[in-house]
Amino acid sequence: MGIHDGHRQKMRKRFLLSSLDSFAPHEALELLLYYAIPRCDTNPAAHALMARYGTLEEVFNAPVEGIGESAAILLKLVPQLVRKAQLERVRLGDTILNDSEAAGSFLLELFKGERAETVYQLCLDAKRRLLAYRRLSDGGVSMVDLDVRKVVSNALLTTASQVILAHNHPSGLAVPSEADNAATEQALYALRTVGVELVDHIIIADRDFVSLRDSGFFSRL
Repeated sequence: MGIHDGHRQKMRKRFLLSSLDSFAPHEALELLLYYAIPRCDTNPAAHALMARYGTLEEVFNAPVEGIGESAAILLKLVPQLVRKAQLERVRLGDTILNDSEAAGSFLLELFKGERAETVYQLCLDAKRRLLAYRRLSDGGVSMVDLDVRKVVSNALLTTASQVILAHNHPSGLAVPSEADNAATEQALYALRTVGVELVDHIIIADRDFVSLRDSGFFSRL
C-alpha cells in the first residue's frame, strides 16, 4: 500500500457514508482527482485550483492546465455530464416557453459551461410548447455567420409554428451587437416566408440574459 492509499480509502469511505455534504470544496475536488491522478497526493492540486478559480463551478468551467490531460478531461467531463442529465429531464411537448423568463431560464441551463460563442434554435408549436432544440454552431461561430437556410429547415422539419434564436456572449456582456440585430432581422423575414414566426432572440452572458423582444427590437420590424 502506498503512502497515500490509506488517506484515499478514508476519503472514499467518508463519501460513501455521508455523500459530499460533509466535504469542503477542495476536499470534493481532491476526491474527484483520485480517478485521474493515481498514486499521488491530489490535495495540493485541489487547493491550488480552488485558490486560482475560487469556486468549484469556475474550476469546472476554466481552461484547466498544468494537472495532466486525464485530470483536465475529467474536470471538463463532470459538468457536461451533469448538464446532459439535466437536459434529459426536459420533456419535449411538455415544456412550455411562453415568455422570455421561461425561455431565458431554460437557455441558461442549455448554455451552462459554454466558453465559446454558440448559437441555438428552439422550435415551438403554436402554444409555445418546445418541440426541439437545435445547436446551430459548435462554438466560435458568431451570429454574423448564421445559416438562415438551416434555421428555416429546422423549423420545417419539426413542424414548428414559432422559433426562438439564442446565442451567448462569452465576453460577459448580454448586449446585442449590430451583427446580432442584422442576423435576427434576416432570420425573421426568412421564417415569415414559410409561415413561421420568430418570437424572440435571447442573448446569454454569464448568469444573465437579454430578450430582444422585451427590449423593443421586434416592434421596429
